[in-house]
Amino acid sequence: MRIKLTVCAGILLSVGIISCSGKKAGSSNYVYTPPPAPVDSGWTFDATPDWSDEFNYTGTPDPSKWTYDLGAGGWGNAELEDYTNALTNVSVDTGVLTITARKESVGGANYTSARMVSTGTGSIRYGRIEVRAKLPSGVGTWPAIWMLPDVYKYGAWPASGEVDIMEMVGYDPGNVHFSAHNSLYYAGNAKTSTYNIPTASTAYHLYREDWTPYAIRGYYDNNLVFTYINTGAGSAAWPYDQKFHLLMNIAVGGSWGGLQGVDDSAFPTTMQVDYVRFYNMINK
Repeated sequence: MRIKLTVCAGILLSVGIISCSGKKAGSSNYVYTPPPAPVDSGWTFDATPDWSDEFNYTGTPDPSKWTYDLGAGGWGNAELEDYTNALTNVSVDTGVLTITARKESVGGANYTSARMVSTGTGSIRYGRIEVRAKLPSGVGTWPAIWMLPDVYKYGAWPASGEVDIMEMVGYDPGNVHFSAHNSLYYAGNAKTSTYNIPTASTAYHLYREDWTPYAIRGYYDNNLVFTYINTGAGSAAWPYDQKFHLLMNIAVGGSWGGLQGVDDSAFPTTMQVDYVRFYNMINK
């Protein structure tokens, strides 16, 4: 990525033109010095969520908080599902959001599912993100709770960043992954930590991201499982200084989830979400 440098020049009548660095204009030994890496100030977070969905209603997910990515076509990962917003794929009842992946032919695909996107005020720049969820099971499933930038300021994926708060593939049940993607680390080379949760598909667990200017930290059931530190190397390594929103979905098959095929007998299978909460960071 190109870095644009703004050089302020002063005109000195008897000396010549000198840049902000103190080097004479035209000097060949000018070296750009990036700003220092941030210091961990021990940021904390509000006790009350600034944005949340407790799913204490029935029917369609709240349209003021959620939209959907729709359609088939692989989604860049050779996925096999058609994402819909049908109640058979995404619904709320008795305090729980349910995303359901099904074996059915729609939109030229052989499976259906849903991919929800937080919208409106459902974006955050630094803060704590919590999702309490029970994950689907079955070979060929690929559930995810993750974040993307609202605006791709630093360029197309992965340059503007992605954070995966939770990913699990059905052929490797219980091994849950927290990852950060950017221009330096992405796809199979992403910064990733794996934590085993044997009951990931049979009980609710808390998936959490604590995001500050210094670091992204991941916690599963309040156990620290992931740390990625801002070293001050610039946007190639740290594009995480913009607003991000949340996505939740179950993919079917795909470049990772489908490595051992798809067990059609596993469908329908569900991801159930008890709540989603965003807490603002307290500035210091």
